[in-house]
Order: sequence, then C-alpha cells, then structure tokens
Amino acid sequence: MPVIKPVFTAVASAPVASGGEVTTVVTPTVTRYFATLTADMIGATETTIPAASFVDDADSPITELPELTGTDYFNVYINGVLQQSSLSTLTTASLVLDTVDLIAGVPVQIEVGSFSNVVSTITTPPTISAPTITIIT
Repeated sequence: MPVIKPVFTAVASAPVASGGEVTTVVTPTVTRYFATLTADMIGATETTIPAASFVDDADSPITELPELTGTDYFNVYINGVLQQSSLSTLTTASLVLDTVDLIAGVPVQIEVGSFSNVVSTITTPPTISAPTITIIT
C-alpha cells in the first residue's frame, strides 16, 4: 500500500516587536598614581618605574599598579604632558616608558579609567506579536 503524504501551502506573518525600553547606567571610575623619576629608573633603552615608586591620590604608597581589563584605559603624563599610548606599557609591577630622554626629578603621572561598572536593565518589556499562519490548501 502506498504512503500518502498531505501537502499544505501556508503563509505566515513575521512577529513584530514594539515598545520596550532599556536603561543603561555607566559609572566610570578614575584613579591616579604619581611618581618622581630617579636616575636608576632610566636604563640603556627604556625607563622602568616600579609600582612601589608610585603613590595614589591620597599620597599613600602602593605595591601594585592596577591590572587593566578590556574596559579600562590609561594615560601617562610626563612633566604634566600627555604621552602617546604607544610609548608606554603598564603592568601591575611597573610602568615602562619607551624612552631614555628623561632626567631624574621629572614627575610622572598615570591616570587609569575603568568602565567596568555598567548595568543595563529592561525597564519596560517589549510587546511581541504572535505570527499569523494562514493555510491556503
């Protein structure tokens, strides 16, 4: 006995979303660290400032610099002048400057900005319609 398969033709409308509201709150944090160059920090090809040479905004000594994540950035100021980001490397242990054209006594500042404190919430849920399916045959 042969198998008989029914064949249907149908059309459907796509669901439609309307309304809805998402509220996003961004609370950036900025920390700053300050050091003064000494002659022993200036090497043959680069200048390395150990983390322990820095103090924070409260003038308290630190032992580690912050570990940067994908939402962080840092700026380096030498003698109050913003430097190109490609000229420095920041690790938790030190700040390495790609220059030796410095003298002892010059102030160095690091500014670290973090955008890790971001919260998004759906304050008004969207309305989504159900599709309409019409069978033709």
